Amino acid sequence: MADTSPTDPIAETFEAQRDRLRAVAHRMLGSHADAEDVVQEAWLRLSRQDTAAIHNLAGWLTTVVGRISLDVLRSRQARPEASYEDGLPDLVVTLDDNPAPEDDAVLADSVGLALLVVLESLGPGERLAFVLHDLFAVPFDEIGRILGRSTAATKMLASRARRKVRTTERPTGAGREQREVVQAFLAAARNGDFQELLRVLDPEVKLTVDTPSGVVVALGATRVAAGAQLSAGAAAQGQAVLVNGAPGVMSWHEDGTPLSVLAFTVVDGRITGITAVTAPVKLASMDLPARVRR
Repeated sequence: MADTSPTDPIAETFEAQRDRLRAVAHRMLGSHADAEDVVQEAWLRLSRQDTAAIHNLAGWLTTVVGRISLDVLRSRQARPEASYEDGLPDLVVTLDDNPAPEDDAVLADSVGLALLVVLESLGPGERLAFVLHDLFAVPFDEIGRILGRSTAATKMLASRARRKVRTTERPTGAGREQREVVQAFLAAARNGDFQELLRVLDPEVKLTVDTPSGVVVALGATRVAAGAQLSAGAAAQGQAVLVNGAPGVMSWHEDGTPLSVLAFTVVDGRITGITAVTAPVKLASMDLPARVRR
């Protein structure tokens, strides 16, 4: 956290921009911890600047956060062993109170797990151009200065990124259909109905599990369905949650400590991705809701 004084007008302006800057960095990097580091670095750079020469402080801060985030993305590419893909995106878990249909549009606007996965497929330049322009309305000439490219070239980058995002199927939040698909999956797993599992799973479904010994990935409906039959017990006793706005299930031990969190990606009536966290250390580090006794 930046050491800012409430009586300092520059510090006050920075604090007013903090949430927006954190949102920019998070959409660039997919990690709350990395986003906090980027915002802190932006504050340190601002504290070393002659602020009298900065005519648009909000724009200056956005540019700095964009440049720092770009450096982080490029560093990940240069050091694949330290890539963000070695881990899982941050998961924000809340109890699912089954919102009314009109509330689903709000959920659809949230940047959830699926969009973060889509953004991971973009190159650093594409991701910066798309995030800053399409999500935060930063002008192309400003983005071009960050990238060291012309405005026209930056527009092309954003257009290419936009096409990739649009052609990558992703869900529209935890609507009724998505919930029904997840419930059908859980019921089939609980009943050992292998054929029903195959029906609700996309043939190329990807299961990613954060276990105590590391991240394990399983690909394909047959493998995921077989694993679901074996591990249905905990999920069957779990409660419906929203994980980054998408349907999920959370389970607890008898003493109330978290046992597992599952997040589902549902597209066109089938599950295309499942993210599970069972590692106690990871669960303990997450801000998870307490079990509600029914």
